[in-house]
Amino acid sequence: MDRIAEPELMDSPEQAQAYANADFAQPHDRFVQLFREYFDQPELSGLDVLDLGCGPADVTVRFARAHPNTRITGIDAGPNMLALARRAVELAGLTDRIHLIQGHLPGYALHHARFDVVISNSLLHHLADPVHLWEAVQRAGKPGARVFVMDLLRPACATEWDFLVEQYARGEPEVLRRDFRNSLRASYRCDEVEAQLEGAGLGGLAVRAVSDRHWIAAGQLRG
Repeated sequence: MDRIAEPELMDSPEQAQAYANADFAQPHDRFVQLFREYFDQPELSGLDVLDLGCGPADVTVRFARAHPNTRITGIDAGPNMLALARRAVELAGLTDRIHLIQGHLPGYALHHARFDVVISNSLLHHLADPVHLWEAVQRAGKPGARVFVMDLLRPACATEWDFLVEQYARGEPEVLRRDFRNSLRASYRCDEVEAQLEGAGLGGLAVRAVSDRHWIAAGQLRG
Protein backbone atom coordinates (compact mmCIF):
# COMPACT_ATOMS: atom_id res chain seq x y z
CA MET A 1 0.00 0.00 0.00
CA ASP A 2 1.42 3.36 -1.06
CA ARG A 3 1.81 6.11 1.49
CA ILE A 4 -0.55 9.11 1.33
CA ALA A 5 0.46 12.06 3.50
CA GLU A 6 -2.04 13.78 5.77
CA PRO A 7 -2.05 17.37 7.11
CA GLU A 8 0.82 18.06 9.50
CA LEU A 9 -1.35 19.69 12.13
CA MET A 10 -4.33 17.84 13.57
CA ASP A 11 -5.49 20.49 16.01
CA SER A 12 -9.08 21.46 15.40
CA PRO A 13 -11.00 21.82 18.68
CA GLU A 14 -12.96 18.69 17.74
CA GLN A 15 -9.82 16.66 17.05
CA ALA A 16 -7.97 17.85 20.13
CA GLN A 17 -10.88 17.10 22.45
CA ALA A 18 -11.49 13.69 20.88
CA TYR A 19 -7.86 12.71 21.39
CA ALA A 20 -7.84 14.01 24.96
CA ASN A 21 -11.01 12.04 25.75
CA ALA A 22 -9.93 8.80 24.07
CA ASP A 23 -8.62 5.85 26.04
CA PHE A 24 -5.08 5.27 24.78
CA ALA A 25 -3.98 3.52 27.98
CA GLN A 26 -2.89 0.31 26.26
CA PRO A 27 -0.57 1.74 23.57
CA HIS A 28 0.69 4.57 25.76
CA ASP A 29 1.49 2.31 28.71
CA ARG A 30 3.15 0.02 26.18
CA PHE A 31 5.30 2.94 25.04
CA VAL A 32 6.60 3.42 28.58
CA GLN A 33 7.06 -0.32 29.10
CA LEU A 34 9.00 -0.79 25.87
CA PHE A 35 11.28 2.14 26.72
CA ARG A 36 12.15 0.55 30.05
CA GLU A 37 12.65 -2.87 28.48
CA TYR A 38 14.84 -1.55 25.67
CA PHE A 39 17.18 0.41 27.90
CA ASP A 40 16.98 -2.13 30.74
CA GLN A 41 16.65 0.70 33.22
CA PRO A 42 13.59 0.66 35.50
CA GLU A 43 13.99 4.31 36.42
CA LEU A 44 15.77 7.40 35.18
CA SER A 45 17.09 9.73 37.85
CA GLY A 46 17.81 13.43 37.54
CA LEU A 47 17.66 13.44 33.75
CA ASP A 48 16.12 15.92 31.31
CA VAL A 49 13.66 14.42 28.83
CA LEU A 50 12.29 15.92 25.61
CA ASP A 51 8.94 14.74 24.26
CA LEU A 52 8.58 15.76 20.61
CA GLY A 53 4.96 16.08 19.49
CA CYS A 54 3.47 15.62 22.95
CA GLY A 55 -0.14 16.27 21.86
CA PRO A 56 -2.52 16.32 24.87
CA ALA A 57 0.38 15.01 27.02
CA ASP A 58 -1.00 11.57 27.84
CA VAL A 59 2.32 9.85 27.08
CA THR A 60 4.18 12.71 28.77
CA VAL A 61 2.27 12.26 32.01
CA ARG A 62 2.59 8.46 31.95
CA PHE A 63 6.34 8.73 31.32
CA ALA A 64 6.73 11.23 34.15
CA ARG A 65 4.88 8.97 36.58
CA ALA A 66 7.05 6.00 35.58
CA HIS A 67 10.22 8.08 36.08
CA PRO A 68 9.48 10.37 39.04
CA ASN A 69 12.96 11.90 39.19
CA THR A 70 12.96 13.33 35.66
CA ARG A 71 12.21 16.75 34.21
CA ILE A 72 10.25 16.70 30.95
CA THR A 73 9.83 19.30 28.23
CA GLY A 74 6.94 18.63 25.85
CA ILE A 75 6.73 20.37 22.48
CA ASP A 76 3.72 20.45 20.18
CA ALA A 77 2.66 22.71 17.32
CA GLY A 78 -1.04 22.72 18.13
CA PRO A 79 -2.41 25.37 20.51
CA ASN A 80 -5.61 23.39 21.13
CA MET A 81 -3.66 20.23 21.93
CA LEU A 82 -1.37 22.20 24.24
CA ALA A 83 -4.28 23.77 26.08
CA LEU A 84 -5.57 20.28 26.88
CA ALA A 85 -2.02 19.13 27.68
CA ARG A 86 -1.59 21.89 30.26
CA ARG A 87 -4.88 20.88 31.85
CA ALA A 88 -3.79 17.24 31.98
CA VAL A 89 -0.46 18.16 33.57
CA GLU A 90 -2.21 20.30 36.17
CA LEU A 91 -4.68 17.53 37.03
CA ALA A 92 -1.78 15.09 37.39
CA GLY A 93 -0.01 17.48 39.79
CA LEU A 94 3.09 17.55 37.58
CA THR A 95 3.47 21.24 36.74
CA ASP A 96 6.76 21.32 38.64
CA ARG A 97 8.27 18.63 36.41
CA ILE A 98 6.60 19.00 33.01
CA HIS A 99 7.16 22.16 30.93
CA LEU A 100 5.11 22.55 27.75
CA ILE A 101 6.14 24.64 24.73
CA GLN A 102 4.42 25.45 21.45
CA GLY A 103 6.79 24.86 18.58
CA HIS A 104 6.71 23.55 15.02
CA LEU A 105 9.43 21.44 13.42
CA PRO A 106 11.68 22.29 11.71
CA GLY A 107 11.30 25.96 12.61
CA TYR A 108 11.50 25.60 16.37
CA ALA A 109 15.10 26.01 17.58
CA LEU A 110 16.19 23.17 19.84
CA HIS A 111 19.93 23.72 19.79
CA HIS A 112 19.94 25.82 22.96
CA ALA A 113 18.89 22.89 25.15
CA ARG A 114 20.45 19.45 25.21
CA PHE A 115 18.56 16.50 26.65
CA ASP A 116 19.54 13.18 28.18
CA VAL A 117 16.51 11.43 26.70
CA VAL A 118 14.47 12.19 23.55
CA ILE A 119 11.12 10.48 23.07
CA SER A 120 8.36 10.85 20.50
CA ASN A 121 5.08 9.06 19.91
CA SER A 122 3.16 9.20 16.62
CA LEU A 123 4.71 12.41 15.32
CA LEU A 124 6.75 11.18 12.35
CA HIS A 125 3.83 10.34 10.08
CA HIS A 126 2.46 13.89 10.44
CA LEU A 127 5.59 15.63 9.18
CA ALA A 128 5.90 16.77 5.57
CA ASP A 129 9.52 15.61 5.56
CA PRO A 130 10.59 12.86 7.99
CA VAL A 131 14.10 14.27 8.18
CA HIS A 132 12.70 17.10 10.33
CA LEU A 133 12.16 14.69 13.22
CA TRP A 134 15.55 13.02 12.95
CA GLU A 135 17.34 16.36 12.70
CA ALA A 136 15.50 17.56 15.81
CA VAL A 137 16.56 14.41 17.66
CA GLN A 138 20.20 15.04 16.73
CA ARG A 139 20.10 18.72 17.68
CA ALA A 140 18.34 18.21 20.98
CA GLY A 141 20.05 15.09 22.29
CA LYS A 142 23.34 15.12 24.19
CA PRO A 143 26.05 12.70 23.06
CA GLY A 144 24.95 9.32 24.36
CA ALA A 145 21.33 10.46 24.79
CA ARG A 146 18.73 7.71 24.80
CA VAL A 147 16.33 7.98 21.86
CA PHE A 148 12.97 6.24 21.72
CA VAL A 149 10.51 6.88 18.89
CA MET A 150 7.26 4.97 18.35
CA ASP A 151 4.84 5.41 15.47
CA LEU A 152 2.20 3.68 13.42
CA LEU A 153 3.06 0.99 10.89
CA ARG A 154 1.53 1.33 7.43
CA PRO A 155 -0.57 -1.71 6.48
CA ALA A 156 0.52 -3.84 3.57
CA CYS A 157 -2.88 -3.82 1.84
CA ALA A 158 -6.38 -2.36 2.00
CA THR A 159 -7.77 -5.48 3.70
CA GLU A 160 -5.31 -5.11 6.57
CA TRP A 161 -6.03 -1.39 6.71
CA ASP A 162 -9.77 -2.00 7.13
CA PHE A 163 -9.14 -4.70 9.74
CA LEU A 164 -6.96 -2.44 11.89
CA VAL A 165 -9.52 0.36 11.85
CA GLU A 166 -12.28 -2.02 12.92
CA GLN A 167 -10.09 -3.79 15.46
CA TYR A 168 -8.81 -0.70 17.26
CA ALA A 169 -11.30 2.08 16.50
CA ARG A 170 -14.63 0.31 16.60
CA GLY A 171 -17.13 2.39 18.56
CA GLU A 172 -14.89 5.47 18.62
CA PRO A 173 -16.15 8.90 17.48
CA GLU A 174 -16.05 9.32 13.72
CA VAL A 175 -13.29 11.93 13.98
CA LEU A 176 -11.00 9.35 15.63
CA ARG A 177 -11.88 6.61 13.14
CA ARG A 178 -11.19 8.97 10.24
CA ASP A 179 -7.91 10.22 11.66
CA PHE A 180 -6.72 6.71 12.57
CA ARG A 181 -7.48 5.52 9.05
CA ASN A 182 -5.64 8.46 7.50
CA SER A 183 -2.73 8.13 9.91
CA LEU A 184 -2.24 4.46 9.08
CA ARG A 185 -2.05 5.35 5.40
CA ALA A 186 0.39 8.20 6.13
CA SER A 187 2.70 6.02 8.23
CA TYR A 188 5.96 4.33 7.30
CA ARG A 189 7.17 0.75 7.03
CA CYS A 190 10.21 -0.36 9.03
CA ASP A 191 12.48 -0.49 5.97
CA GLU A 192 11.53 3.08 5.12
CA VAL A 193 12.36 4.24 8.64
CA GLU A 194 15.71 2.44 8.48
CA ALA A 195 16.50 4.27 5.24
CA GLN A 196 15.56 7.60 6.84
CA LEU A 197 17.87 6.92 9.77
CA GLU A 198 20.77 5.95 7.52
CA GLY A 199 20.32 9.14 5.53
CA ALA A 200 20.24 11.21 8.72
CA GLY A 201 23.37 9.61 10.17
CA LEU A 202 21.36 7.76 12.82
CA GLY A 203 21.93 4.24 11.58
CA GLY A 204 22.85 3.19 15.10
CA LEU A 205 19.18 3.30 16.11
CA ALA A 206 17.46 -0.08 15.85
CA VAL A 207 14.05 -0.34 14.17
CA ARG A 208 11.56 -3.13 14.76
CA ALA A 209 7.84 -3.75 14.64
CA VAL A 210 6.36 -4.21 18.12
CA SER A 211 2.72 -4.88 17.21
CA ASP A 212 0.44 -5.16 14.21
CA ARG A 213 0.27 -1.36 14.05
CA HIS A 214 3.40 0.06 15.71
CA TRP A 215 7.16 0.18 15.24
CA ILE A 216 9.90 1.60 17.43
CA ALA A 217 13.29 3.15 16.67
CA ALA A 218 15.57 3.15 19.68
CA GLY A 219 19.17 3.49 20.72
CA GLN A 220 21.72 6.05 21.87
CA LEU A 221 23.22 9.00 20.04
CA ARG A 222 26.87 8.65 19.22
CA GLY A 223 29.24 10.85 21.14
